[in-house]
Amino acid sequence: MSTRKFKLRKIVNDIPLNYKFLLIFIVGVLLPVIVINLVVTDRLSDLIKAREEQNLDISIERARKDIHDFIDGGVAVSHALSSDKTLYEILDRKYASQIDFYDAFDEQLRNRVTSYIPVNNQIERISIFTDNPTIVDGGNYHVIDDEVRASDWYKLWKDSQNPVFVAAYRANQANSSVFTAPYLSVIERMDYFDNYDHYQKLLRIDIDLNKIYDVIVREKDYLDLYLVNERNQIIMSAQSGYQTGTTDAYPVFKLSAEDKEQDVHSVNIGTAKYVKGWRLIGITKGVRITKAMNEMRLYVGIVAAGITLFTTGFIFIMLRSYNYRVKRLARHMQKVTNEKFDLIQIDEGRDEIGGLIRNFNKMTGRIKFLINNVYKLEIQQKNLEMERVRAELNFLQSQMNPHFLFNTLNAILVVCTKNHYTDVTDIIKSLSKLLRRLLSWKEDIVTLEEEMMFIDMYLKIEKFRFRDKFEYRFDIDPDALQYKIPKMSIQPLVENACKHGLQAIDGQGIVTVSAYVTEERLRIVIADNGKGMELERLKEIKKAVQTEYESGANIGIRNVYRRLELYYHDQVRFDIVSSPQQGTTVFFEIPIKFLSGMAG
Repeated sequence: MSTRKFKLRKIVNDIPLNYKFLLIFIVGVLLPVIVINLVVTDRLSDLIKAREEQNLDISIERARKDIHDFIDGGVAVSHALSSDKTLYEILDRKYASQIDFYDAFDEQLRNRVTSYIPVNNQIERISIFTDNPTIVDGGNYHVIDDEVRASDWYKLWKDSQNPVFVAAYRANQANSSVFTAPYLSVIERMDYFDNYDHYQKLLRIDIDLNKIYDVIVREKDYLDLYLVNERNQIIMSAQSGYQTGTTDAYPVFKLSAEDKEQDVHSVNIGTAKYVKGWRLIGITKGVRITKAMNEMRLYVGIVAAGITLFTTGFIFIMLRSYNYRVKRLARHMQKVTNEKFDLIQIDEGRDEIGGLIRNFNKMTGRIKFLINNVYKLEIQQKNLEMERVRAELNFLQSQMNPHFLFNTLNAILVVCTKNHYTDVTDIIKSLSKLLRRLLSWKEDIVTLEEEMMFIDMYLKIEKFRFRDKFEYRFDIDPDALQYKIPKMSIQPLVENACKHGLQAIDGQGIVTVSAYVTEERLRIVIADNGKGMELERLKEIKKAVQTEYESGANIGIRNVYRRLELYYHDQVRFDIVSSPQQGTTVFFEIPIKFLSGMAG
């Protein structure tokens, strides 16, 4: 068994890669696509036929229900009028003259019948016939005379044994004695009240055939529908319509040779006696099913062709990716022999070839990495040392003889105390404390609480200078006071806000210092409501802050940014936001993980 495996593996390994991909394409893609296409086509054909049969049943049932509702609506109106006692009383009354009838007509009959039509829009006309000779023939009320008795609808009703009868017939148009039009009417004898039976009364409700024709035409995409009465006559179809003609007979329904080859669906209009024998016959359109089958085959063919094209392109991309990466790897390995350690700058991928490229890049990039690390470390150490030296030089340059300065302040303090200069006394005390703190502040890292005490003393002095034109506020989260930050990280920003932001405004200037912990970061914000700055000026300041060279106008902000960057590298967030006449906000954020250790 192992020998066979070895031989098979050897045979496979000896096949060139291009042929392997071709075999994979034929056996693994093209052949399954063809087989699945055949199976899916056969299955979908059955599903389409079943779906079409269901659609046909739904179509004929939908049409049957609508037609039945039209007729039932007419029957319901007929029942309502047949039980109208007032209508019986007026029609059964004997009138002395036409004027008497017109008075009764205006008072009771004018809108009694027509009021049903707006609610039942399938009703075209409502007519009441009576053999009362004293009524005036016209409108919705007619006298049963010889012409009426000779009409088709009257004869059909006389021959019927049902109290309510649905009749399909043709009658002469009102303006023509030659052309006839089709009618579909609900006819009912009005005999509900026995005490009003002096005259015969007959109710005829004409159904609007336009409505029935619209229903039949609506379903023509599915079926050729025929409305057939109890005598197997075609009352309505999409072909015959409801046009006028010169014949009085309806055609008899017969299946043609072509129709016999199609499926024929037949449903009764309803179960009531007045529609007994009425049917709706639907003949399927073979073109529809054939069209659906052709569309399905076209769709499946397009999908199969798309899958084939996609897989062909996919295999081509796979093969090209293999050749491209192997060639790049070979070229760079040749460069290594010439002592050129260039990295392969491509998307190497995560397969085996990608692993080879990554290992090659690690090997050639390690030397550069070590050199860059050593170089950057030396530069950072030198920068930090230079910042410390620069800070000490700046401090030494600004330093006067401490004893002389404190003695002078104490002398001024004694004079102010004797003369009750309370404001001056307080400010000299703050100034003295501030100077002593500067001289004794040896640590590079201090707590935020110490930094804020220093800021408070500085702002008291600024408040004394500007009086009512200046105000300051603190918004400090007590939980933030424990963390340690580089000293003098806030004072230059506060001084910059007082100097550049507030001196040029007319109203009261406000400086707000906030500190709180958010999203695992210590956030410190210095905001003023000063004159702000234009966008171009803001860009210049941001650029100057990040440069290596000092700028006299922005040295305070630049020193803060450089010291934070040296301590926390790229983990610190520093930004300036400003708008003209809207003030300026400077803030920086330091991850808590770098401060927790310092606070310990």
